[in-house]
Amino acid sequence: MKKYLLFLLACIVMMLTACSDDEETKDESVFRTVYSGEVKTLNYLKTSETNEFAVAANLVDGLIEYDKYGIVQPGLAESWETNEDASVWTFRLRKGVKWVDHEGNEVAEVTAKDFVDGLHYVLDAKNESSTAWIATVVKNGNAFYEGEITDFSQVGVKALDEYTLEYTLEGPTPYFLSMLNYVCFFPVYGEFLAEKGDSFGTSKENLLYNGSYILTEFEPQNKRVLTKNPTYWDHENVLIDKIEYKYNKEAATVAPELFLRGEVDEAAIPTAILDDWFKDSEKKELIRQSRSNFYSYFYALNFNPQFDAEYEPENWKIAVNNKNFRKSLFHALDRVSAMLTDEPYNPESLLNNTITPKNFVDIDGVDYTQLEPLAKFTNNDSFNPDLALEYKEKAMAELQGKATFPVKVLMPYNSGMPDWANRSQVIEQQMENLLGKDYIDIIVYAGPSTGFLGEVRRPGKFAFMEVNWGPDYADPSTYTDPFTIGGTYNKPELAEGYTDTNDQPIYENMVNKAKAAIDFAERYELFAEAEAFLIEEAFVVPYKVGGTGYVASKLNPFDAQYSPFGVTMEKFKGQKLLDKPMNNEEFKEAKAQWEKERAEALAKASQ
Repeated sequence: MKKYLLFLLACIVMMLTACSDDEETKDESVFRTVYSGEVKTLNYLKTSETNEFAVAANLVDGLIEYDKYGIVQPGLAESWETNEDASVWTFRLRKGVKWVDHEGNEVAEVTAKDFVDGLHYVLDAKNESSTAWIATVVKNGNAFYEGEITDFSQVGVKALDEYTLEYTLEGPTPYFLSMLNYVCFFPVYGEFLAEKGDSFGTSKENLLYNGSYILTEFEPQNKRVLTKNPTYWDHENVLIDKIEYKYNKEAATVAPELFLRGEVDEAAIPTAILDDWFKDSEKKELIRQSRSNFYSYFYALNFNPQFDAEYEPENWKIAVNNKNFRKSLFHALDRVSAMLTDEPYNPESLLNNTITPKNFVDIDGVDYTQLEPLAKFTNNDSFNPDLALEYKEKAMAELQGKATFPVKVLMPYNSGMPDWANRSQVIEQQMENLLGKDYIDIIVYAGPSTGFLGEVRRPGKFAFMEVNWGPDYADPSTYTDPFTIGGTYNKPELAEGYTDTNDQPIYENMVNKAKAAIDFAERYELFAEAEAFLIEEAFVVPYKVGGTGYVASKLNPFDAQYSPFGVTMEKFKGQKLLDKPMNNEEFKEAKAQWEKERAEALAKASQ
């Protein structure tokens, strides 16, 4: 009888435990999604790829963050101050913030030295950080990176004491706070970094965490799981307990069906099936527009082609160095037709006629894109069939005997993005039909879904391709970076006939002159002139802003932290799962309410 009672008691305990576990699981908030592009590194001090720093943004905090209206808030810095000309910034850190390992065990406290160690790593050229160029805003940062000085104590970042950090910059930088929203200014625990060496950021074990989540599972090309950090300083504002990412090579194609089956909580709805969803009364209630952002999309013409000989890179190089040839492509691209593959209902709303999007910055209430001579492009569609054909005739006459027609135009796309694949086909047919197959032969090429930037764009294995750039801080100079020397887009500095008497690229000189200007009105006007030059010479064809298309999602985008630049909009902090997805009408109402509240918040913050 005694044994029986003990057995019965054990069963009851097991049942109660099981019920408790079930209840705990039931109450846990989990966001599930699928992805096709795997990260190559977790080293946030090295990467500049969105899908990689999007993970890091949830694992490591910086000095500041933004609220849902785009207003700067304290992060790891509780307060800050600057000198009169904004060239020296002092930050006082939050005490008691912990570095933890992947199991949540405390390793060390976050101190000012961690920010010094992080910047030291970024500015050490041997580490090949993709974001080092941003960090050169700090005094002697570039000199250290170039090896002109070797003593890092001469670089303008100092830990004045355990909780006080000071940056001395190369010059007045009133927008410096916005730069701190980028990964190159994130901290790292120096002892751990030194211990791990080259293995830092290669696995969940080789990373430390001070952010809202910990990477508790990481199996490349299988899954990754972010779990709420129990020691996080702002723990109560992290409302989703787990983020579960499942790898699927065909994620973009299968996600809608997985969403309908309740296996994921968000899915982009490709244009090919969008009509079907809108015509279905139940599915229609599940989808809404994506939120637009300040990523600028444009078509780059490559002046340093490195693709295979069968695509005739030397012939392309001859053609692309002819301004009339470039102008013919510039005016031949029907951007509305292309946009229909992303936004079939209101394509014009997302077109962008400049590199810098509207509403990014302004001077005395005048939007930057309305400054002359940039305004003439801002207010006019580049698509003009008559001009395209006119420039075609001029180009063929000037290139006679120099280039072979039709010119092969290699145009790759990411094979993991079905809408991009469709858009490439549309553009090929549209431009060839307008300009003639005797003039151009656009060759659409399916690039890899993982590592596309590293395998296609950065090595220059394209002639004409859709690319994008997101701002890193609140200044027009951030949109010049893809086109200046050292950029990895289309190498316009190699264009023939565009250097001054000292053999320096004209565009580079214009940008440097603008960067040197302290007065905001003069600065913005000079940047507008440089951007207008880039477009006028058809080094690039502006296309659209980001955030196009439709999604089915259990997230309210207006709960998310908001900022046009940096890592803010990749964070899950502050977001919560909806009981049911937001439909398009609800999205429009929520957007209008958010815009009203944001205007009020910005007005209050400026007082």
